[in-house]
Amino acid sequence: MPFISTKTNVTVSKESEIKLKERLGKAISIIPGKSENWLMLAIEGDIPMYFRGDGSLPTAFIEVKIYGNASSDTYRKMTKELTNIYGDVLGIAPDNMYIRYFGSDDWGWNGSNF
Repeated sequence: MPFISTKTNVTVSKESEIKLKERLGKAISIIPGKSENWLMLAIEGDIPMYFRGDGSLPTAFIEVKIYGNASSDTYRKMTKELTNIYGDVLGIAPDNMYIRYFGSDDWGWNGSNF
């Protein structure tokens, strides 16, 4: 049950959206037990964002939410991959994005909880 939410000030074309979807679908497998089969994505572009008081540079805030938890080493590997993906697809520099991880054992789906 992973969910990756992206907020960025970059305009995300349909082509870029598809590239993100495909690459994030592969990247989620870095987290043990996670796969694209359960991955949900939200990609919001053209959001006014300021980082270090500047709104002119490509910027992103990315949240990765998962059922359960993963190790710090796993999250480090995921951060490296996400940094590469958002740099390649949207031109966002590694020092202009934050990535936040959330793990929880309380997830609902299909009328009940896991």
